[in-house]
Amino acid sequence: MHGAFADGSGWRGVCDILTAQGHRVTIVQNPLTSFEDDVAATRRVLDLQDGPTILVGHSWGGTVITEAGHHSAVAGLVYVSALVPDDGENTAKQYEGFDPTPNFTIDVGDDGFGFLNHDTFKIGFAADASDEDAAFLRDSQVPINMSAFATPVTRAAWRDKPAWAVIATEDQSFDPAMLKHMATRANAEITYVSASHAVFMTQAGVVAQTIQTAAENALAQVQVG
Repeated sequence: MHGAFADGSGWRGVCDILTAQGHRVTIVQNPLTSFEDDVAATRRVLDLQDGPTILVGHSWGGTVITEAGHHSAVAGLVYVSALVPDDGENTAKQYEGFDPTPNFTIDVGDDGFGFLNHDTFKIGFAADASDEDAAFLRDSQVPINMSAFATPVTRAAWRDKPAWAVIATEDQSFDPAMLKHMATRANAEITYVSASHAVFMTQAGVVAQTIQTAAENALAQVQVG
């Protein structure tokens, strides 16, 4: 699942790797119109799955999977440079006490929807991508209703489901210390990789391997059960 300012197209590399390994992969296209709408879109896709499912979220998508992860199909959660709020917390609260990210600049319109700034997009979101790939991400970005960041999670799914996390150590959208704090609190198994916030695209192999590990864990639990 993609995060804010993006869509699912950047996940093509991860999808191709996992599909070649025999997994069924479905990409959630979040509308980014509200927290509730994104959770509903995720649950709609989960209803289509025919077996144990690993729910994966990048960035803002981490908040969404934390709420949607209670779905009966979900056997595990993977957070990819993602927000991991707790019960009653919203996205905005996660930033408290951590370093600012001045290269991650959001321009908000009169209608309350935000885009990432055109000039700082590459360094703030996709510094390790090629100029061409970063430009495509920049020019295909999807704005998010900024009010979504103020909506709290009702119950954190990671309290009941096993979790994994991929943390990009060169992330300029989130303070990596914030990512570590959230993932550790969720008792997630953490993989660190030198990458930008666009780690889902620039380090597709690492992300796919983490999802594969989560899937193997889910299969083992089914076999034990």
